[in-house]
Amino acid sequence: MQRLQTLYREQVRPTMMKEFHYQNLMEVPTLRKIVVNIGMGEALDNPKALDYAVQDLTTLTGQRPIITRARKSIAGFKLRAGRAIGVKVTLRGERMWAFLDRLCNVALPRQRDFRGVPDSLDGRGNYTLGLHEQLAFPEIDYDSIDKVRGMEITIVTTAKTDEEGRRLLELVGVPFRRGN
Repeated sequence: MQRLQTLYREQVRPTMMKEFHYQNLMEVPTLRKIVVNIGMGEALDNPKALDYAVQDLTTLTGQRPIITRARKSIAGFKLRAGRAIGVKVTLRGERMWAFLDRLCNVALPRQRDFRGVPDSLDGRGNYTLGLHEQLAFPEIDYDSIDKVRGMEITIVTTAKTDEEGRRLLELVGVPFRRGN
């Protein structure tokens, strides 16, 4: 069992039961999934870039990503429906906890001038974070990448409010920025 998963069961759940006065253990919010997404407009001009993004995401998550395709044609972006425009991975279970552990304790602190992640939940207790480069993760070898590209990481929880979601993520170890 992952370190963060053990922390959740032994410390986070009892703390949240006290703070939010839950009657039942099943009421306590938990992490449902983590979605890691790389959107690539450059894939229209350079289809090979998609292969590099797939390779990076596979290295980061240990899971093969799916290729996302455009739903509609948009003439202004020279985009046709059905063209590949990105890659994404949905993590659940052990891989989700392992990825969150590496994100919070290794990747985020390695970023330049890091003072915490912004506090911006979506209204339903879910959190989305953007990273500017995949090199924040030590698994990615600088010499093996073709281009520095960012990614979007969405943490989906079972929390009903932002307050519950923020507290859950805070207790699990997401380093929120202080005093914003």
